[in-house]
Amino acid sequence: MIPNHYAARLSSLDRLIVQSVPPGGNWKAIPESIPSQRLKQIRISYAAGQGSRSTYYGRLHPNAPAYTINTYFTRPGNGCHIHYDERQHRTLSQREAARLQSFPDKFVFYGSKSNINKQIGNAVPPLVAYQIARIFPFKGQFVDLFSGAGGLSQGFLWAGWSPIIANDIEESFLATYRANIHESVIVGDIRDKSVFNIIIEKCKEARLLKPDIPLFVIGGPPCQGFSTAGNRRSMCDDRNWLFSQYKAMIEELMPDGFVFENVPGLMNMDGGRVFKMIYDELRPTVKHLITWKLQAEMYGVPQRRTRVILIGDLSGTIKNEPPIPVTQLSKQSKLCGNLHPAITVKEALSDLPPLEPEEDGSNKQYLHEPEHPYQAFMRSMIPADKYLKELAKSKNVDS
Repeated sequence: MIPNHYAARLSSLDRLIVQSVPPGGNWKAIPESIPSQRLKQIRISYAAGQGSRSTYYGRLHPNAPAYTINTYFTRPGNGCHIHYDERQHRTLSQREAARLQSFPDKFVFYGSKSNINKQIGNAVPPLVAYQIARIFPFKGQFVDLFSGAGGLSQGFLWAGWSPIIANDIEESFLATYRANIHESVIVGDIRDKSVFNIIIEKCKEARLLKPDIPLFVIGGPPCQGFSTAGNRRSMCDDRNWLFSQYKAMIEELMPDGFVFENVPGLMNMDGGRVFKMIYDELRPTVKHLITWKLQAEMYGVPQRRTRVILIGDLSGTIKNEPPIPVTQLSKQSKLCGNLHPAITVKEALSDLPPLEPEEDGSNKQYLHEPEHPYQAFMRSMIPADKYLKELAKSKNVDS
């Protein structure tokens, strides 16, 4: 059984397009004789010097990590989402995308097909979250706000932390969370007083039961909640800010710290003013506030994905340095030293059975035994710490 190993349907035109793209290729390999308005628009934009559109209609390269997995990974024209094997003319299955995000195969996603795509594409890679959690010199308990399917929580769970409660506005996201992480969840908008108060009460109860265990708030408000110059939304209007409720939660709980996660574009919104405001608002709540920009491909994840992390620390014992990288792209070798090469798409996926478009392979068997430690990790044959140790043992001898 390989849960969620489902490949999306493709139109006859998309099938024709996908067949034209070689591994590592993109829209430039598609013959102009194929009638596609979208391709026509891409070519016009490219000719006008409006960007290379290099990932559009991209087929993954077997010997490189994936590009960022987004919520549109079932659409060939919205990024580099075509399966690396040129015998398989389809986009990534949900399980393949989840693997590239470092969700183990036993992590089952629930909801409609489009809803599951959102859960996978929006998640923090659990393996990155695990290495963040290991930075702390203790194993704490946590509340996960804007939790989604639970990528952050899964990583903290691997690191020995204990979940208290999770909150999200999407019921299906929390159905996935409940099935894989912890049963205590609250569906609803955190701006709703009843939802806010339930979270507070659950955390207070947890503190009474385990007063010596540090309590942290993890998660980050969706970036759509932040002001941008494009929509002229007032940065002073708290009604538009889920962040204001995030901060209110921290002020009410007075946790031992927090892990705030968001997209890298947050640092550039409104010319950097949004990030500065968030930093300035959070700074008085802790003794120490640290900013990291982490690249998933440097932490054993077979995907190029960058996230901004703010670590709030009340104890003042957390070091400024981010988790130590364990893998590297070849161009990073001079900066990172003798690390294991970044995990490739083929190393991550080669044991999964082939599919046709619109085929559900959840009842299929693995093709063979794991060919790489990452596959063993995804199949829960080795834990996260052993996987990382395996990478450390087999460093890049050519760098």
